[in-house]
Amino acid sequence: MQEEILQLVKNNQVVVLSGETGCGKTTQVPQFVMEQEVEAGRGSACHVVCTQPRRISAISVAQRVAQERGESLGHSVGYQIRLEAVKCRSRGSVMYCTTGIVLQMLQGDPLLSSVSHLVLDEIHERDTQSDFLIAITKDLLPKRPDLKLILMSATLNAEKFSEYYGGCPMIHIPGFTFPVTEYYLEDILDTIRFEFPPPKGKEPIWAQRRNKSSSEIISIISSQEASGAISRGAAYELRKPHSEELCPQLIVSLLRHICRQPPGAVLVFVPGWGDISTLNKLMDEDSFLRGQRLLVIPLHSLMPTANQREVFDHPPSGVRKVVLATNIAETSITIDDIVYVIDSGYIKMTNFDKSSNLSTLASEWVTKANAHQRRGRAGRVQAGVCYHLFTRIREQNLAEYPLPEILRTRLEEIVLNVKILKLGRALPFLQKLMQSPDEEVLKISIKLLEAINALDDDENLTPLGFHLARLPIDPLTGRMLLMSAFFSCVDPILTVAAVLSFKEPFVVPLGKEKLVDQVKARFAGNTYSDHLMYVRVFDSWREACDNRDNSFCYKNFLSTSVLQQIKRMRDQFFGLLKDHKFVAPEVRSGSDIEINLNSGNVAVVRAVIASGLYPNVACLKRTGKSSSKRPKIMRTADHNRVLFHPKCVNDKMQAFESPWMVFREKLKMSSVFLFDATNVPNYPLLLFGQRLEYVAAEGAIDVDGFVKIRCTEQVANVIRKLRKELDAVLEYKISHPDVSRWDQHSKEGKLLNAIVDLLSKEKIDPNQQYHPRYDVADDDDDEEMHEEYPSYT
Repeated sequence: MQEEILQLVKNNQVVVLSGETGCGKTTQVPQFVMEQEVEAGRGSACHVVCTQPRRISAISVAQRVAQERGESLGHSVGYQIRLEAVKCRSRGSVMYCTTGIVLQMLQGDPLLSSVSHLVLDEIHERDTQSDFLIAITKDLLPKRPDLKLILMSATLNAEKFSEYYGGCPMIHIPGFTFPVTEYYLEDILDTIRFEFPPPKGKEPIWAQRRNKSSSEIISIISSQEASGAISRGAAYELRKPHSEELCPQLIVSLLRHICRQPPGAVLVFVPGWGDISTLNKLMDEDSFLRGQRLLVIPLHSLMPTANQREVFDHPPSGVRKVVLATNIAETSITIDDIVYVIDSGYIKMTNFDKSSNLSTLASEWVTKANAHQRRGRAGRVQAGVCYHLFTRIREQNLAEYPLPEILRTRLEEIVLNVKILKLGRALPFLQKLMQSPDEEVLKISIKLLEAINALDDDENLTPLGFHLARLPIDPLTGRMLLMSAFFSCVDPILTVAAVLSFKEPFVVPLGKEKLVDQVKARFAGNTYSDHLMYVRVFDSWREACDNRDNSFCYKNFLSTSVLQQIKRMRDQFFGLLKDHKFVAPEVRSGSDIEINLNSGNVAVVRAVIASGLYPNVACLKRTGKSSSKRPKIMRTADHNRVLFHPKCVNDKMQAFESPWMVFREKLKMSSVFLFDATNVPNYPLLLFGQRLEYVAAEGAIDVDGFVKIRCTEQVANVIRKLRKELDAVLEYKISHPDVSRWDQHSKEGKLLNAIVDLLSKEKIDPNQQYHPRYDVADDDDDEEMHEEYPSYT
């Protein structure tokens, strides 16, 4: 097989290689190529780059290959992920990296002249960056006839990729696995005699819709019962309308059954972290499972990389490892001691609803490709068993493959990538992709980029857009970072930007969720802000490190590795501000006083957060008093009922200083939730909103048709004049990057000091705190609420 692969690579510029997960393609093929080049005397011209869709896989595969070669990382094998790398030698080498690293390489080297072989792995996952890179390489190949491209997929849909590259040759690596016995829901119900518990409360609408679509399957089950293919007891359970819902009690019962089987690790696939937490709680409460020697390990993409590595370790003799995982364990990583797999049949998927301009996150049926991958996790070291918690009939009705990510996501960052790589107008280029995104979604993304002044009316990068496109973060966070330099509060915003671009530093041990919420509330204090809470956490950790307090992270449920990554990202962002000339070259760190004149001024920091996150603004519906713990209702410009996600610190608050919230993300789950929100007063919205208009009939300033604040026309004119001057200075600074001037002798210094003074003096009467209206099941109130806002005189 090795010779056949190498011959194809030698004779063709593009080769598509497919093989089951675990066949060795990821670890072996790049080595085959490198060794052949070295043996042929071309080692000095060989540099193989192999992309991976996830950080953990780039690291673990590189470690495995180096170990196979009897080397330490950094010789012929290395890896590079964001802010973490063990570089290999420049020639005669293999580098494993995330897809984003190659996109960054293209900014500085559009021809990838340092790469001899580009291996795009796990392309069947169809993530946005991989699809984007595939389209770029198709245009790149004619310009680099010496570049070899190897596309590797874990499934047998290689024909699509071959067709995209003009019918390039394909090869399949069979791979060896032990036999895997598969059981389906009807078999499992018979074996363990399980009865579904009655549903709690009213069935959710999404479940009702799904049950209606299952009527045909129920009819077939009745036929199978009549023929004797399904037992009477199993058929009775399968007819229950909630039998196809995710049932953690069923998984616990199945784990009891597995614990009576021969030794072997268990891998349980569930949709999300909440399901992992629920399942772990039920396992703790089960007297039989408590009596077993089980090592339960959660595996989720939000966990620190260091914690994720624990799943690869073999447990002591007599201990059974149980991994509770999301789809992160489907591909990319191989846990080599798994014998039993429980496939819940569900996966969490993000989608974008163009009609409501809203991202959604919901559990969906897996596809046949997902189920096949999950089955393949068993049988790596011995004969395995896979339990599918859906019927054989349901499997026949599953979709073949997941929908590519680029068809179900927003496109702002992709548009900026198209522009910074000088690939032309967004629509014509994106139509070159294997499956081009919806034009309406593209228009929505372009409209946002125009609204934040990243693109002009002709879809060209503005000076601001140029800076945002070169920052490795989303455009709203990037704008916040640039504004922090302008308003001299860099240190706290470096932290905010790093957390928003990576993940929050809290570790949530299974069963300790409420304790973590209490720690968050303690750090947040009276800031009414997730963002300022993150700043306090990082500053406290930095102080603890200075004082050598080694117990700080443990006591506060914090991940040392995530905080260290946040620190590295802060350093990277600070370096980028210097590179873009928004920070003077002599400034040595993001915490230097020269760029933090206002970092201690919470009003200014809030305003800069708002400047970045706008137009993500929500308004609390107000009542005369605070009361229950029920969810608080907010509204945004396009949604009338929005709630804080329970993980937000503001979800636990009973009253606020202002009705306005700026937020990172709005996501539809069981309800429409806001994530990472900060309570802000009026002036930040007036200063950083887009369009200001005084409405004399209402005696109020209107900002973009949503934010309305009562004031006199005289006050409105002053604000508009100040805003005009601010916009002019900002436009000049973005076009001519330079450090801000704070002296009172310059026009810029006078303006900046006046704005800081204005922000600092904005007060709201503490007796007029804003108590949010609480959610009531039958509350369809759509009343206008702007009249409830405070007035300026």
